[in-house]
This record gives sequence, C-alpha cells and structure tokens, in this order.
Amino acid sequence: MAVEHVEATRAALARVRGAEPLVQCLTNTVVTNFTANALLALGASPAMVDIPEEAGAFAPVAGAVLVNLGTPHAEQRAAMTEAARAARAAGTPWVLDPVAIGALPVRTPLARELLALGPAIVRGNASEILALAGAGAGGRGVDAAEKVDQAAEAARGLARTSGAVVAASGPVDLVTDGTRTVRIANGDALLTKVTGGGCALGAVMAAFAAVTEDALEAAVAAVTVYTVAAELAAGGAPGPGTFAVRFLDALAAVGDADLSARAALS
Repeated sequence: MAVEHVEATRAALARVRGAEPLVQCLTNTVVTNFTANALLALGASPAMVDIPEEAGAFAPVAGAVLVNLGTPHAEQRAAMTEAARAARAAGTPWVLDPVAIGALPVRTPLARELLALGPAIVRGNASEILALAGAGAGGRGVDAAEKVDQAAEAARGLARTSGAVVAASGPVDLVTDGTRTVRIANGDALLTKVTGGGCALGAVMAAFAAVTEDALEAAVAAVTVYTVAAELAAGGAPGPGTFAVRFLDALAAVGDADLSARAALS
C-alpha cells in the first residue's frame, strides 16, 4: 500500500506542476502571504478572493477552494459560506480547516455549518478534529491538546458521517476516508515554529484536490510532499527564520527521487 501511495503522490505532484491549478483561498489574515507563497512554490496559483459577492462568483472558476477559519470576521464568514455553497453547486472540491474550534462561540457553529456543505477534505490538528466530530472541547487556541492517535476513531467516524476525507496533523499525520487510513511519518518540528506552517497545508491539499479525483489520494499526496519538503528544508537550517525560506525553496524543488527516498507511509 505504501508503494502505491508514493507512486500516486509522484503522479499527483506532476499533475499539479503541469496544470498549475487556481486555488481560491479564504484564509486567516496571519498566514495569507505564507499560504500564497507556498502555493506558488508548489506550482499552483493562489487567488485570495474572500469577500461577499465575489467569493461565490469565483468558486466555480477555481480549481479548488480553501476555507480556513483562523480569523473569521463577519464579512469573511459570509464569504466562506457563499464560496462553499457555490463550490458544492459547481462540483469544485474544497477544503475546510476548522482552526481553533471547540469552545469558541463563533467559529465552532460556523465550522459545523460549513461541514454540512460538503468539503472534499477536512484538515486540522487532533483537538480540532475531535471538536468537529463532537468528541472534544478543542485545544489551547490553535495548538492541539490531544495526540493524533487519540483522534483516530473520531476522524474515521467524521469521515463516514460527513463524506469528507479527514486529515489530522501531528508528528505522524493521519488521513482517512472512514474505510482507508494512511499514516505519514514525515516532517520536522520547525514547521510548528513558522506562522502558517499548518494553515498553508490546507491550501496545498486544495491544489492536489483540484487535479486528483480521489480525495484521500489528494490529501495523502499533499501531506507527503509538504512534510518531505519540510525535512529537506530543515537540513542545515539554524532556526525557524532560515527554515521558512528554505521550506519554500524545498517545495519548489522536491521531486520524485526525494519522495521515493524519504516518504514514510503506512
């Protein structure tokens, strides 16, 4: 199974770089620049279209859409719902990143409302996945309070009830569609020291979903490419500032040989 997923990842990366998919990002103000640069480095094209009246009109044009709840101001919340509805109607795959949901009174019900609009992929840390599944109270802000293994059953259940592929991020990432489950043991702790290190992954997932029919394979490919690039960037990086620059370079340079040599899938 691992060999098959590595081959699928290499093929998906080639499709992303060949097609340069347009990814509409409705994301938080803290990570907009890093997210756009990550997509550009990967070979995709970012479009930060996140205001009402434009968001819904743009979603059918995009190859995929990211909805990230990091800073959900009122106008952006309306745009997110509009874009998700338009994406569903047009058959445009979209990714939901339910940042910091749990006890917070605005983003938590919004995440559940958006989940009902049929995302192809849900990406979050263990605490966010547990909260969205109704099995936890969330983490410490954007930081997880639980480990990925503690969220594994909730992730599978959420995937079965929602129809979305669920990706739980951690030292070992877990991706499941409720039946199939893949773990990816790549990455580096420096990713957690860069603002946008997790959020940009949601955009990268959207880029892969734009060119991959199987949402599980899209999510696995995105995580694998992203975390292998992190390993490459961490080599020789003295700290998070250097790492952030090296990571963008690594996203642009990661290739078949790197994936074959480094991907740790099970």
